[in-house]
Amino acid sequence: MVSTDPSPAPPIGTASPVADEISTFALADLAGDPGWRRPVIVERELLVLTTRGHGDAELDFHLLPCRPGTLLRVRAGQLLRCAGPQFDATVVGWTTEALRGLAVDPDAPPTWRQLAGEDEDAVISEVSQLAVDCQRHGDGTPAARALLRHQLAVLLLRLALPGVDRSPPRPEVETFQRFSREVEHGYQGTRRVEDYAIALGCSVRTLTRACLAVTGRSAKQVIDERVALQAGRLLAATDEPIAQIGRQLGFSEPTNFGRFFTRETGTSPGAFRAAREQPAAGRVVRPRSPVEPTGANGGWFRSGALGEPANGGHARRSGSPTGPGGGTGRA
Repeated sequence: MVSTDPSPAPPIGTASPVADEISTFALADLAGDPGWRRPVIVERELLVLTTRGHGDAELDFHLLPCRPGTLLRVRAGQLLRCAGPQFDATVVGWTTEALRGLAVDPDAPPTWRQLAGEDEDAVISEVSQLAVDCQRHGDGTPAARALLRHQLAVLLLRLALPGVDRSPPRPEVETFQRFSREVEHGYQGTRRVEDYAIALGCSVRTLTRACLAVTGRSAKQVIDERVALQAGRLLAATDEPIAQIGRQLGFSEPTNFGRFFTRETGTSPGAFRAAREQPAAGRVVRPRSPVEPTGANGGWFRSGALGEPANGGHARRSGSPTGPGGGTGRA
């Protein structure tokens, strides 16, 4: 795990006393059951720093290779599983309130990054100090809260530096990002492109052109794939009845939800759920995201063999992957 000597760091697995805003803990503390038999839906924003061992993290059905120095940025609502005791990691978790008022973009760090050299040393040092201070200064006083908030902001700013792109985005990219954010907030209520066009003050044609330019898929496909992703998350990580999941996503009839999910994924909801105890669950994910058009944060389904690495095997152990995007199943 991340070394914090000689400071009196908390034992790995011990969460910060200020767990409602910023905390540090062990990867195993996220597991919904021993051995990650099922994935979990993450309820907080996370940075996961691998400190020992090798293995694969499954993020929204997308396999990402992990070894010492691997950093994952996991968004609240994503599906995560790290099956088996193959590797250890230190996790930094926070709520959106923790960064309110600070000039930092928490989505700037990429989903997957292999740290090395001075970058790795600096990130390990900052994560270690944050772990120490979460334990020592987690009393919730204004000064302690400000210290932890600014330490988290510095860590995120450091991780954002290598990826800074000073060139202005193309109009199509800006439109796609606005559309994706609107879909993220509204996909449970409507799958009509027209409704999003009205909300954004543009035409259906403009949205479709932007989506085709960025993703190669139509605006309607982007919406439907986001709905299918959420359905897959709930099927894999919870025991909620299939009909109830369908109703949450706007389907009044279970048969309509079943046809939709089968069309989008090639698998019925029941068969998908039955395979949830297997890594990658027989489905992998196309990498699409409002923030990282080539990342795995949004994640879209496509056919794949059981346990196949995401994106047709592009998640290699060297270089950067192209992606990541009983109980409640939530962490």
